[in-house]
Amino acid sequence: MWKNVLAVIIGILVGMIVISIVEAIGHMIYPLPEGFDPYNSEIVKAYMTDMPVGALLFVLLAWAAGSYSGGWIAVLIAVRSFRIIAVIVGLFLLAAGVYNMIMIPHPLWFSVLGIMGIFAGTWLGMALGIRKA
Repeated sequence: MWKNVLAVIIGILVGMIVISIVEAIGHMIYPLPEGFDPYNSEIVKAYMTDMPVGALLFVLLAWAAGSYSGGWIAVLIAVRSFRIIAVIVGLFLLAAGVYNMIMIPHPLWFSVLGIMGIFAGTWLGMALGIRKA
């Protein structure tokens, strides 16, 4: 049981780290404007209306890659109940993504693709992890 709990925790951490890395790469390619303050909601909302599509696509890629890697590593660590472990990791990352979409206004297409990407990434990570395990 403890190994499965550890699998969920490590899966979530790996997923969050991968999301952070891919988003950081996106910020290198699409730098934030000068004077951008992520703690000022008005500035963030204004930036989201002018945000390049490529920058949004990097966020989608980050969420899908994070849920894939989190689900995959969780399945590799888990002892049994592989699907449940991966789904728990995916649901946590989905909750974080939905929270992000609620706190920061995103285009509708982004929200739909973001949720689909998290589901697809988790499913793919789970499926490939189960094959390897």
